[in-house]
Amino acid sequence: MPGPTNTSQQLRFAVIGAGISGLTAAYRLTQLLPNPRVEVFEATNQLGGVLSTLKQDQLLFERGADSFLAKQPWAVELCQELGLADELIPTNTSNRRALVLRAGELYPVPEGFFMMRPQRVLPILRSRLLSWPGKLRLLAERWIPRPAKIERPDYDENLARFATDRLGREAFTRLVEPLLAGIYTADANQLSVAATMPEAVELVRKHGTLWHREPSPDSATRAASGARYGSFVSLRDGLSRLIDELAGRLPPDSIHLNQPAKQLSRDHQRNWLLKLADDSTHGPFDGVVSALPAPQTANLVECEDSRLAGLLRRIPYASSAVVCFVFRQDQMARPLDAFGIVVPAAENSRMVAASFSSVKFPGRSPVDQVVVRVFMGGTLRPEFVDFSDDELREIAIGELSPLLKLSGTPLFAEVVRWREKMPQYHVGHIQLVDEIEARATELSGFALAGNGYRGVGIPYCVRSGNEAATRLAAGIERSRG
Repeated sequence: MPGPTNTSQQLRFAVIGAGISGLTAAYRLTQLLPNPRVEVFEATNQLGGVLSTLKQDQLLFERGADSFLAKQPWAVELCQELGLADELIPTNTSNRRALVLRAGELYPVPEGFFMMRPQRVLPILRSRLLSWPGKLRLLAERWIPRPAKIERPDYDENLARFATDRLGREAFTRLVEPLLAGIYTADANQLSVAATMPEAVELVRKHGTLWHREPSPDSATRAASGARYGSFVSLRDGLSRLIDELAGRLPPDSIHLNQPAKQLSRDHQRNWLLKLADDSTHGPFDGVVSALPAPQTANLVECEDSRLAGLLRRIPYASSAVVCFVFRQDQMARPLDAFGIVVPAAENSRMVAASFSSVKFPGRSPVDQVVVRVFMGGTLRPEFVDFSDDELREIAIGELSPLLKLSGTPLFAEVVRWREKMPQYHVGHIQLVDEIEARATELSGFALAGNGYRGVGIPYCVRSGNEAATRLAAGIERSRG
């Protein structure tokens, strides 16, 4: 790895992208090395990427991600390290369930059904979401033979086929597909089951069935359904609190906003130089972390490694639009007795999902108001991100009104667009990332971070930032002998 010839010289690092992955990498470098100079370059005018909290009067809602899984330890550990442990809050213990749209009506996901894992028989039998043939086929999963191909270490197939083979077509269409669409905004016929649902693959590999049951710690968790809501947490003042705390641990002159990165190159000593969109050059740097989406990182490294750039461009991304509403409670004739709505693709709805944010995390609105977020776009409806704000608000209201029995106009509405932010883990994704990481390792002083590689949730982003910083720090130590 390139490094200063004089070991007393201050080490310099560039982190490109100031989302949660990039800021974690920048912070971790300051913890791993003595007094490094870390500079963060962000193309937009704000930090945090898709972590963006709006606070207005007594309202608080997230424009992007609103929570993270506590059982995946990396984000919780970072919060503890930053002194935020006392600010972590769980989801509401009531109404921990999702509703599924079917033929214009809303039906709860059966209690104990989590993503692709059925755990309780009676709620499935009582559910009005599935037909009796669909219920019986789902219950029969434990007698479906374990496929021989699943024993291969490189096993992968599309999620739709895996779920349909195990649970039946109806359970896939009415339960699995809409629940996963709310996370990945993807086409399940292309999604890699090995990359997106490794726990399900491992259950079938080890136990031969998805019905293998884990002990539940409390009755609220046993009664939950959908996305395992009891395992999610947030921060009391919103997830931007984590971003602000990370940024606050860096020197005030280390963050450069409105500075899009254009190209990475090397000087004659093999240290890194960063050219920005305005053609100014920064550096030299002893190490660089790219926390941008994979195709943007490809553009940066094209001149140094066209092969790596080509691999990075093979990871596709989807865009989405979010419409955030505030309504008075009395504008809704239907009670909000769930955390949100998920919509099967078969319904041909114009929304992917809706989240009842003030139900999920109480205290985020006045008691007589509710916060609702509507998600549109994704792989199956990419055109939505280009609709005007007025069109998106009108479409969202049109979808919500008959379901929630809405009357009147919202007290507040904001449209947010997330362009090319959601990586699509297609079949073969794990092998592709293995190849990308092996190739990136050959670029000394360079590391990747972000949600495009080994997991899309906040904990995985934190882990990727930690690992990128650790890789650069280890390279410095090796270069010093």
